[in-house]
Amino acid sequence: MIRKYHLIDGKLVENGSNESPIQVYVNPDKDEKSFLVNTLQIDEHTLNSALDPDELSRLEFEASHAAVIIKSPKRYTAEDNFLFKISSIGLFLFTDKLVIVLSEEAVLFDGRPFQKLRSTLDVFLKVIFRSIQHFESHLNIIHKISSELEAEINHALNNKDLVNMFNLEKSLVYYLKAISSNSKVVERMKVNAPKLGLSQEDSEFIEDITIETAQCFEEANTYLQVISNLMDAWASMVSNNINIRMKTLTILSICIMMPTFIVSLFSMNVALPLPQQESMWPFWFIAFLGSLSVIVIAVLWRVRKW
Repeated sequence: MIRKYHLIDGKLVENGSNESPIQVYVNPDKDEKSFLVNTLQIDEHTLNSALDPDELSRLEFEASHAAVIIKSPKRYTAEDNFLFKISSIGLFLFTDKLVIVLSEEAVLFDGRPFQKLRSTLDVFLKVIFRSIQHFESHLNIIHKISSELEAEINHALNNKDLVNMFNLEKSLVYYLKAISSNSKVVERMKVNAPKLGLSQEDSEFIEDITIETAQCFEEANTYLQVISNLMDAWASMVSNNINIRMKTLTILSICIMMPTFIVSLFSMNVALPLPQQESMWPFWFIAFLGSLSVIVIAVLWRVRKW
């Protein structure tokens, strides 16, 4: 699917003109890929990288354009089960146009940065900036979800909540890798500012993107450390609870074994109370010893706080 935009009064307006300076290809089909490769001379490997969620961010310069692969959070659905995924965005900057390639539908041109646009190069930079902001918004969501899961786990520890928390931890690892990959691309853009045709104002905006990326990375790293420490603490709590339960069961087993041992010791030498032809005192004496052994163990358990 192709979406085409014009710049009118500093805003992007969608239209169907072939002369549109900004073109967005969402999951391009065979014919669209052929047009991008054969007509626009986009490298086929780079085009496939833009559709691969596992591809690292990078900046490449071709004869007719600059190609940038950046990472962005993937749209979250209920089926993801608290696992936030990563997608790739391909930005191909030509002299007179900007081609954007996505693997799936995504909101690119929303928010305040896209209210005052000057050129396709400005759109190019603000798409990169918007991807960083997108990471920050997802990090805030992850933080809120983790707080809710923490409250649930503290109230009643269960496997489902632990798995969900593990998925959040896994998501943050992916986010850190993606944000770090994006930061390297931004650094390369600063170094290659003349090749990209960046003005002084654009270079200052690149500095803003660099600062925003660094802050986003620190935020993700902080959340990851908090969740990792919580997971370690819960693992220790589970292990400690298991040890307590095992100790309790061991003491209960001893309480059961002692009367059994006493009864077994005397049963071969003392007549059973049935039939009642003799005195019943041996039976009560043995029962008393068995009960006394349980009481002694219970008292020692309480006094010594086993």
